Amino acid sequence: MGVTAEHADVQRAQSGRIVSEPGRTVGVEEEFLLVDPADGAPRAKAAALLRTAEDPDTVEGELQLQQVETGTQPCRTLGELHREVRSTRRQASEAARAIGVEIAAVGTSPLPVRAELTPSPRYQEMARRFGLTAQEELTCGCHVHVGVDSDEEGVAVLDRIRPWLPALLAMTANSPFWQGEDSGYASYRSQVWSRWPSTGVNELFGTADVYHDTVRSMIDSGTVVDSGMIYFDGRLSEHYPTVEIRVADVCLRAGDAVLLAALVRGLVETAAREWRAGVEPAPVRVELLRLAGWRAGRSGLEGELLDPVTLRPAPAEAVMEQLLEHVRPALEDTGDQQDVREMASELLTRGTGAREQRSSHKRAGGLESVVTDAVRATLD
Repeated sequence: MGVTAEHADVQRAQSGRIVSEPGRTVGVEEEFLLVDPADGAPRAKAAALLRTAEDPDTVEGELQLQQVETGTQPCRTLGELHREVRSTRRQASEAARAIGVEIAAVGTSPLPVRAELTPSPRYQEMARRFGLTAQEELTCGCHVHVGVDSDEEGVAVLDRIRPWLPALLAMTANSPFWQGEDSGYASYRSQVWSRWPSTGVNELFGTADVYHDTVRSMIDSGTVVDSGMIYFDGRLSEHYPTVEIRVADVCLRAGDAVLLAALVRGLVETAAREWRAGVEPAPVRVELLRLAGWRAGRSGLEGELLDPVTLRPAPAEAVMEQLLEHVRPALEDTGDQQDVREMASELLTRGTGAREQRSSHKRAGGLESVVTDAVRATLD
């Protein structure tokens, strides 16, 4: 009997087929919506959940009380990372069920919701400064951390991966609904997130000194609250020796989060090799990168994206193939090439989380069923 696409990633992990040689460390942070198991509506239960969590270092609060964030340990292999992602999802789910709610890996709430701010001084200051932008900001993303040897290497990586980040958004698009309506976007989270003044793509930095000077100038402008609000699509982590790629929606399925992390690690390693070889970053203008990001959020993998090299329209499947080929040497060196290609093929066949959400809505005719199906898919 054949294996269906949506379960192939799970069976591959359980059978031990995701096996790679040690490479750069990689870790994943995921944000989840807390929802009522009866009607799918978001519930402001984060504070109660955190009191019941098995490991407070694994599950944390976020901007709004209707969401929580999990984080894996740094991993060397994809098999290890897949186990970590499934474990952190399970821990968050168990803590949620203990207080009568569920976690859902969706980038935005399909059902109407009035977000409730977490009562911390920092978040209250953000609400004071940014008004509705902060009050309405209930979105869930996925952040991938990959180890780097120095800030100089990290900035060199950030400069060289810029054209490839829209493809990562397209493959993780998982937020088609907003306030009870179909937004017309595969990732409406990316639209909501862009309201912050410090988000998105950046100019080439060139050196770590320029990067840090830019961050200091942004803070000194009095606009952002602190360095934690430097919301670039890719940034140096404040707390770890990593680059942090923040462009993606939270993935509906754990296996897709592993695929995302594998591709990010491949991009980081490829960029670092180019830097060491003296290959200059592509001087792509920010205006064009913004267009590429917008198109990725609009259609996900269902339409055309912008080719990362030519910045001309190209089928999404062709852009994904280009990405896989770009990182192929790095994936081969860690033994991940075959598994990543298989996972990417499964994703293209099954479709993104946005496609699955819309299919659930069409099949059941109600947004409550979209949430119910998402809760189930979150834990595979």
